[in-house]
Formats: sequence, structure tokens, C-alpha cells
Amino acid sequence: MRDVFIRTLTAIAAKRPQVMLLTADLGFGVLEEFAARFPKQFLNVGVAEQNMTGLAAGLALEGRIVFTYSLGSFPTLRCLEQIRNDACYHEANVKIVTVGGGMSYGAVGVSHHATEDLAAMRALPNLTVIAPGDCWEVEEATKALVDWPGTAYLRLDKSAAVACRDEDEVFAIGRARVVCEGSDVALVAAGGILGEALRAASLLADAGVSSRVISLHTLKPLDISTLVRAARETEGILTVEEHQVEGGLGGAVAEALLEAGAAPGFFQRIGLRSSFPSVVGSQSYLRTTYGMDAEAICSAVLSRMLRSVAA
Repeated sequence: MRDVFIRTLTAIAAKRPQVMLLTADLGFGVLEEFAARFPKQFLNVGVAEQNMTGLAAGLALEGRIVFTYSLGSFPTLRCLEQIRNDACYHEANVKIVTVGGGMSYGAVGVSHHATEDLAAMRALPNLTVIAPGDCWEVEEATKALVDWPGTAYLRLDKSAAVACRDEDEVFAIGRARVVCEGSDVALVAAGGILGEALRAASLLADAGVSSRVISLHTLKPLDISTLVRAARETEGILTVEEHQVEGGLGGAVAEALLEAGAAPGFFQRIGLRSSFPSVVGSQSYLRTTYGMDAEAICSAVLSRMLRSVAA
């Protein structure tokens, strides 16, 4: 995802001189081409994410379209006050980009996890929140954000689902993608863990369960109509996120459906349960350890469907 983002932004910057990229001393081996080609559009502010955000807001208020770039939770949770007061409050064209969403950097521990960022970001007014599930969504979201007014958050993952777009499909911020049709259960995912949801759908198909898989790449603004259809046309919904279940994707979906009067037959959130991971390892290892891989999703669906039949 990271490489697709920077490749796309580099192509855009060649035609849009008002586009700037700021990094907090990150991206060596990734950002060199951008920095070399566009020295007047690039700044390394050092290990100073809060300063980077304030600087980005000032540049944006002077007419620039500014992308900030850093790792995991650093440009979000560490900069929450600056994002709120400097960027969102002034509706500044600041696009906050993180690499290492969820437990992408699982081997270096909790300090480098981004597992509360979606909850914090979606609570802020005037902030668009995007968590792409595959590399095509990354490319299209990057293009769209250049012309999207105001402050936005683009959460990139180390993992990515296999590209699964239709030939004539058009990406739009705020419009979910139904990447797999199904009538028994809806799996709603955000971020690279979409790949686990698609793999779970395949396992469920082997068990005779038809799964609708939805890539809810935009958590704010939320595509409520697609969620309502899923609630009314399937037996239940599972949300899948590499994030704490409180306040993230699952919370957003539940709130939207209840307010719309479209409670699903059953509802379950797959994610971290109010805990910091106590082990380290690869992203895939941590997903398995904390019950977020395809097998865990499949097992959760079958269990809920059996309960529904028994009731």
C-alpha cells in the first residue's frame, strides 16, 4: 500500500505544484524520488509529528494541499490536539497518511501499533477517514483526496487484499464496495484485513454459507444505504477490523444501522477486545493469536448462524 501511495502521489505532484509531502523523518528508501524530483514540494521536519501537523495546517491555509506521512499512531494519536485545533477546526487541506495501520509492525510492539486511531479520528468534526482494503483503493483514494476539500486521514496497511475490482468500477469516497455478493451473512471490513474477510468467505462457501463481503474503505462519511441493504438482505453482519472494537468500524456500523432502524438478525464485531497485545510477531501471527484471521471469522459466522437456527 505504501509503495502505491507514494507512486501515485509522485505522479500527481508532477502536475500539481501545490501538492506537498511532509515526513517526520520516515520513509528512507521510499520518499527519495519524490524529494529529489520536487524539492520545493517536500519537507522532512524531523522526529516532530506535532510540529509537522501545525506546519502542514499553515501551508494548507496558504493554498497548499499537504500530505503528512509517518508511522502508525504517531501522526494521529500523538498529534490529536494539532489535528483538531489546527487542521480540522480551520477545515485545512491537510491529508494525514499513516503507514503501518493496525498491527502491521507487530514485531516492534504496542508502541508501533495503530489500533485506536480510527476511533480517535472519526470522532473529530470536519475529518474524512479512509482505510483502503486493497492497492487499487489506495491509488484511487490518493487521487480523490487531492481534490477532496478539508482534512482527511488515509490509513495504510502493510497487508492488502488481492485486487478484486470490476473492470468498469469507479471508486468514490464515502461509497462502500460490495466486492463479493452473498445472501446469508455480510462481512464488513476496513483496511488490509479485507483479505482475511475474503478468505473467510471462501471457507464459508465450502460450508454452504453465502457471504456478502463489503469493503467499507470510508468510515467517515459512512455509506449507510449499503449497510442497511446488507442488514435487510442477509441473516446477520460481522465487522472485521484490525483495531479495538470500541469506537472503530464495528461501532460506526452498529450506530448507523440502529439509527436507521435496520438492526440485523445478528451482529458481531471482530477485533481487539479492550486489550493491548501482549505478544510480538508478524501481522499474520498476531491476527491469528487475537482471533482476527479467516478461520476465526469463519468460526464466528458458523457459530452465530447455528445459534440463530436454534433460537
